[in-house]
Amino acid sequence: MARVLVVEDDQFVRSALIRHLTEAAHTVRSVGTALEALREVAQVGFDVVVLDLGLPDLDGGEALKMLRGITDVPVIIATARDDEAEIVRLLNDGADDYLTKPFSVEHLSARMAAVLRRSRVTASGAEPPSRVIRVGGLSIDPLRRQAELDGTALDLTRREFDLLAFLAERPGAVVARKELLAEVWQQSYGDDQTIDVHLSWLRRKLGETAARPRYLHTLRGVGVKLEPPR
Repeated sequence: MARVLVVEDDQFVRSALIRHLTEAAHTVRSVGTALEALREVAQVGFDVVVLDLGLPDLDGGEALKMLRGITDVPVIIATARDDEAEIVRLLNDGADDYLTKPFSVEHLSARMAAVLRRSRVTASGAEPPSRVIRVGGLSIDPLRRQAELDGTALDLTRREFDLLAFLAERPGAVVARKELLAEVWQQSYGDDQTIDVHLSWLRRKLGETAARPRYLHTLRGVGVKLEPPR
C-alpha cells in the first residue's frame, strides 16, 4: 500500500494511527517532533505525510514550509483548529489536504487514498488537453497549467487551478458540490468547507467576492457555476 510518516506528539493518538494504518497494510513510521520529521523525510522515501500542527518544538505550519523546501511528498494536515484563514494559509503553503480533529481512521484512509491517486496521476506524466479554454476575460491553458485574467497571469495553487479549469470547461453549467469533490478532489464525500475555502481564495484572485460575483456564482443548496460577466 503506502509508506506513511505520522508526525504526532500525542502518544495515544499516535499509537492509534500507527495501529490502524498498519492493519490497513500501510508501512508506517512515526515521530513526535518537526525536526525528526524533517530528518525522516530527508532520509526515507514516503508516499504521504500526516502532519499534526501542535508539535512541541515547532508549529506544524512552519514545519510544512520546511518540508516543502525539500520534498513534494503529499502532506495531510491533522489539526484541531478550524479557522478558515489558517486553513487557507496552510493550503497556500503546500498542504494537499487537511482533517479537523477528532476524525475517524476511515476518514483519514479515504483522504489518503484520494491524495495518493492525485499524486500518482501527476507522476505518470499524463497530460491534460492542450486546448486553451476561454471564458470572458479568462484564458486557461490546461497543458501548461497557466491561467490569465484580462491578459494578467493568475498566481494559482494546484487545487485552485484544477477547480477553475474544471468549472471553465462547463461555462454556465451549475456543478454540484458532490461532483466537485469527486472530480477535483477525487473524494466520494468530504467537508463542504474544503470547497468554500478554495472558492473564497479563487474569488479574491479573480477580483470578486461572494456578495459581488463576476465569474464564480454560488447557488445555495445547488452548486457552483462559472460564466463570463454580463
